[in-house]
Amino acid sequence: MTAEPVPLRPVRPRWRETLGLLVRNKVALGAALVLLAIIVVAVFDRAFAPQSANAQDIADRLQAPSWSHPFGTDNLGRDILSRVIIGASVSLKVGFLSVGLALVVGTLLGLLAGYYGGWVDDVLMRLMDMLFAFPAVLLAIAILAIRGPGTSNTIIAIAVVYVPIFARVTRASVLGVREEVYVRASRSVGASDFRLLTRHVLPNAAPPIIVQTSVSLAFAVLAEAALSFLGLGTQPPNPSWGLMLAEGREFIGLAWWLAFFPGMAIVVTVLCFNLLGDGLRDVLDPRQRTLMAGGGR
Repeated sequence: MTAEPVPLRPVRPRWRETLGLLVRNKVALGAALVLLAIIVVAVFDRAFAPQSANAQDIADRLQAPSWSHPFGTDNLGRDILSRVIIGASVSLKVGFLSVGLALVVGTLLGLLAGYYGGWVDDVLMRLMDMLFAFPAVLLAIAILAIRGPGTSNTIIAIAVVYVPIFARVTRASVLGVREEVYVRASRSVGASDFRLLTRHVLPNAAPPIIVQTSVSLAFAVLAEAALSFLGLGTQPPNPSWGLMLAEGREFIGLAWWLAFFPGMAIVVTVLCFNLLGDGLRDVLDPRQRTLMAGGGR
């Protein structure tokens, strides 16, 4: 008697399974939703800001939070809520562009170093070690001292700081992937290095890079705030969270809200990036992924 075939469960695409596991992580999901809201506000800042960022009203200077000014006003009568909202676009633009630039350059260097090894690995990694030897903020300050302050130069400075981090993470991941059976099999049938790198090595080395990107975004926002606080980043009258902290420190005993609200914006944004990074690490780590998937059955 022939046994009836057992119907197989349809294989879910990997991205759908990853998204499903991430949604089940309530902390990471909450952080992602808050970040999404912050990004939407930053992109459509002019629509959400009740006033212009630089609209002055000396008669209302240093007003405490109220219905007309929920975050209060600064020493020039400018609405703090409007400046926090418009400053979000500046701070997040610097964070995303600098990390994006570092991601592209660092990942490319790490791919080449990890895949080819030998003298290519030695030269590229020694160069990365030279950059990595400098404290991050001091290296960014040195670059800005040479190029001059400003938003564009801040993006370049932060990107240079994070290139070695992405290069090292990518190299370490590639070293574990390049000798896998599927890579050697593809190489044995004549696949080009470009095809191996783009179709096999990079996709399977991507999880640690994705997690590092989320963590780096958090520190990039902090770095931009630190550089603007020191007067090397965004220049007045354009608002950014770090610059608003620098302006508010002079009135901290008289008007606490000047520094409190931009400071809280930095705290919430950085915390959400870190929580999302933790969630992505759990979801993309094969061991944690197996435990999470098994716990849901």
